Amino acid sequence: MGVKVLKFGGSSVADGIQLAKTRKIIEADPERRYVIVSAPGKRFDADNKVTDLLYLCKTHMEQNLPYEQVFQVVADRFNAIMMNLSVHVGLQSRFEEIRAEMEKGCTADYIASRGEYLTAILVAAYMGYDFVDTAGLILFDKKGRLLAEETNEALAEELAKHEHAVIPGFYGTDKETGAIRTFSRGGSDITGALVARAVQADIYENWTDVSGFLMADPRIVKNPKPIDRISYKELRELSYMGASVLHEDAIYPCRQANIPINIRNTNIPEDPGTVITAQEETSDKVVTGIAGSKDFTVIAMYKNRLGGERGFLRKILNILEEDFDLGVEHIPTGIDTVSVVLSNKAMDGRLDEIVEEFNARLKPDHIETFENIALIATVGYGMSRSVGVSAKLFTALADAEVNIRMIDQGSSEMNIIVGVENKDFDVAIRAIYDAFE
Repeated sequence: MGVKVLKFGGSSVADGIQLAKTRKIIEADPERRYVIVSAPGKRFDADNKVTDLLYLCKTHMEQNLPYEQVFQVVADRFNAIMMNLSVHVGLQSRFEEIRAEMEKGCTADYIASRGEYLTAILVAAYMGYDFVDTAGLILFDKKGRLLAEETNEALAEELAKHEHAVIPGFYGTDKETGAIRTFSRGGSDITGALVARAVQADIYENWTDVSGFLMADPRIVKNPKPIDRISYKELRELSYMGASVLHEDAIYPCRQANIPINIRNTNIPEDPGTVITAQEETSDKVVTGIAGSKDFTVIAMYKNRLGGERGFLRKILNILEEDFDLGVEHIPTGIDTVSVVLSNKAMDGRLDEIVEEFNARLKPDHIETFENIALIATVGYGMSRSVGVSAKLFTALADAEVNIRMIDQGSSEMNIIVGVENKDFDVAIRAIYDAFE
């Protein structure tokens, strides 16, 4: 019998109704043996996520404000789920334990992790599975970096003792101190991937409230086609440009172990969703997906005989890193020109300072800036095998009267990134989608 690992997001464990759905999904396949859960998410638009409420408790404590009422909302939420499912696991003692730690001045990581902790205890009792805590199994160093190999060994050793288990997502512990450490928000996806690698799963099913990836943002393109299969590399490109369904750090453990990831919809379990694999898609499909983000600035520099000047790019990167603590999104280059693309949010109003420093230390002949730029990535392995893809894309943008400010293409020829003005973002994405679909 094979092994499947499942992760259920916050919307899938938001209340008793959703948890009843998860149980049906788990029991529908005997190979579904290890279940990772998030903290309960929103039940309706005006609702609060449990993790947000727990962070709010910590904020109240830091400001010397009463937090008991907020914590009681969390406790009531879990008690309601427990009652709806007719499960009795004695969570009251757990609540008292958490309150005691809060009175001692617990860390934000500790309090935030308790949503997943309590959910996993409850779901384990509901399913009749073992509860396996990730404390002491998922290990971080003193700087908060995941110790991947040690974590893999610890998880593999422990989970081999359990035929079926429910495991809390999002957190582990500092290897030296034993203190709770968390991943970034959405980190339960990472926990699921780590468990999948540790048990050598045949597939990692990530259950959420969407049926996988779509070719484009449905808020921009009406009824975009679903993506049935996508490679890790293609997904990486789309995720970087804003296509967010899966935490991007969840990809690596599965990619390392060559484990497919299947994004599924808890509310529509019969939908096959999107399968993410290490293999390139070999169909006739040219473009896999289109994604983008707004609010970038392009700083374009011209300098005569730039191609013969050694160290120019290194100097640019040093200035941005050492003086402004900035990373570069893209660096399109020409014979006598180089441009750097920076996030407006990261620059935080320092554009004039950056340009001044470039002028002083790089001495370009001319600098020009283009603000409020949106980047759009068109991604697909089929692009490298097809003639005329670039022409088709640029013609579509020209016909839509979209002015292209920047073009950048990766050496793998699996993506083309164009920079357009923010105001043209939606029009450009629709034009590209219509051209290829």
